[in-house]
Amino acid sequence: MYLPRHFQPPGPEAARALVRAHPLAQLVWTADDGTLAADPVPMLLDDDGAEGNPHGTLRAHVARANPLWRLAGGRPVMALFGGPQGYVSPNWYPSKAVDGKAVPTWNYAVVQVHGTLHIHDDAAWLRTLVTRLTEQHEAGHARPWQVADAPADYLDKMFSAIVGISIPVARLDAKFKLSQNHAAPNFTGVLAGLAQRAAGDDAALAALMQASR
Repeated sequence: MYLPRHFQPPGPEAARALVRAHPLAQLVWTADDGTLAADPVPMLLDDDGAEGNPHGTLRAHVARANPLWRLAGGRPVMALFGGPQGYVSPNWYPSKAVDGKAVPTWNYAVVQVHGTLHIHDDAAWLRTLVTRLTEQHEAGHARPWQVADAPADYLDKMFSAIVGISIPVARLDAKFKLSQNHAAPNFTGVLAGLAQRAAGDDAALAALMQASR
């Protein structure tokens, strides 16, 4: 990934925070014939050095019917995580009114995680993962759903239909393109433009811009 110096993430934890806030990854892998495939997979990032890896590990599950786990096990893969993003108009730059030297662009934050795919076809491993995922994503609910809420025989059927995967992180690359290469007046102008437009990811994108400055 092309990464100019000024688009480096603002700190060592910024990329991991983005992965946790936007856990749906596009998991990219290569088939036997060399073609690329990508599967959307919600993932859990552990940083505890589990599985002997100091960089952390991504964990998830996929449908047993998905050929990913049979074809990509043991192979290098890349998980792509996308954060807030949005169009930036040249009209938001005060400098444009002075010299007209401005063009449209796009602000965004992305993380690429590289590693080797490992398969976990084990009921206990899956139950632990699904329980953790459930607790994480149900935490903000008034009455959180729990795995134990479902009948045992139904859960057994559901667990038999999925396979666990993990990716010990070999490399994590992040790009936070958030107008850091602009002078303060233009940077502030983009924030104002996002606030006025107030669509899609604009509020989240503005917050990430402010944190990057």
